[in-house]
Amino acid sequence: MDRYNLNSNHHQSVMFDEAIESLAIKNNGIYIDATFGRGGHAQGILDKLGADGKLIAFDQDKSAIDYAEQNFKDTRLQLIHSPFANMLNLLSEQKLVGKIDGILMDLGVSSPQLDNPERGFSFNANGPLDMRMNQNSGISVAKWLTDANEEQIANVIYEFGEERKSRHIASAIKKFQAKEPLQTTLQLANIVSSIVKIKNKHPATRTFAALRIFINQELEQLAKTLEQTLDILADKGRLSVISFHSLEDRMVKKFIQKHSKQRQLPKGLPIKNNETEKMHLKDLGKSFASAAEIDNSRRSRSAILRISERIC
Repeated sequence: MDRYNLNSNHHQSVMFDEAIESLAIKNNGIYIDATFGRGGHAQGILDKLGADGKLIAFDQDKSAIDYAEQNFKDTRLQLIHSPFANMLNLLSEQKLVGKIDGILMDLGVSSPQLDNPERGFSFNANGPLDMRMNQNSGISVAKWLTDANEEQIANVIYEFGEERKSRHIASAIKKFQAKEPLQTTLQLANIVSSIVKIKNKHPATRTFAALRIFINQELEQLAKTLEQTLDILADKGRLSVISFHSLEDRMVKKFIQKHSKQRQLPKGLPIKNNETEKMHLKDLGKSFASAAEIDNSRRSRSAILRISERIC
């Protein structure tokens, strides 16, 4: 997620300094920005790299790639229009598996996506109820809500948004659709707001997040990519992940815990490594956005950066 830096021609991302520092960038290293967005983190990485360094940037949003091609003129930058879950296959083609010195993943929706009503991510501005990261594939939220039944809608809102009133919301959605099509963000936001009463954040926050995560298969993509990083990273390569949603952070936390602990091998298996399974990661901890950053950008208030290091 990005916030605009008035002192730069690029967007400066949430937890910018912490994220760049977490990668321990080598002068001639090879790094991956898994979610280019508007290039805030990418520019920070490029600024730290030497002439022989390389940055590979992924983004499934064509508008992000178009922006990068127009605004980033750097031969050290390679742009790939693809979901980051394709990372292992695409790096295999370049014979870079096991040679990456750092991977940065900045999860969630970027500010340009959120601030553009036409993308359908925002409950604060009216636009088509879309929410697809890649508008060239998949179906919109509006289409899915039309096709899904009440139980399916309730389950998605509860599972991916942890919204306790999911069944009431699903029922209200179907009652609305019985009268007219549900096609815009404000229509959905108003439906949710009539049911959910909450202070300090918009009533539709959890519902919109749930539908976005579901329609883009974000948790499935994240799970696949995290496992791929074990093959992709070089020895002492860093994995840095910024998450904004509790389900995403929980997944990253469990992944790091799983691979940063030695575990006793089951009886009957050949003895090796002192009868323990080798660790693959070293847990380097977590950090949060500073108070000053949160004051400047409310979107950073839920950000958590988790860092780990590959052990070969």
